[in-house]
Amino acid sequence: MTQLNPYLNFNGNCREAMTFYKSCFGGELTLQKIGESPMGANMPQEMEQQIMHSILTAEGITLMGSDMMGRGLDRGNGIMLCVNGNDGQSIEILYEKLAKGGQIKMPLHESFWGATYGELTDQFGIHWMFNAYKS
Repeated sequence: MTQLNPYLNFNGNCREAMTFYKSCFGGELTLQKIGESPMGANMPQEMEQQIMHSILTAEGITLMGSDMMGRGLDRGNGIMLCVNGNDGQSIEILYEKLAKGGQIKMPLHESFWGATYGELTDQFGIHWMFNAYKS
């Protein structure tokens, strides 16, 4: 089975962001520091504590991230992460958690297509959509 997993790049705050996402989604978080990798010896000392690769696995979610951008980080609005479900209460709880320190773009509301829908940008600049169909 093929699966698409979001991979998020951060500008030195990957550990903080992925820990925040773990507090929202639960699950298991694995973090590998640059200094713990074979390439650590070739990197500037100030990068040793930054995250080379992280993975958060929770029920129905695999989210990966890194501080390794190569050319630098340029945040845009071309990508949004969409959380779909059929439990409006769970979507509301997750929406509130991810909104902390972020910016609500569209409050959760009953949409014309019959779902609870909302949008926000979290405190790390990641854009999220929430869509919960009524069971």
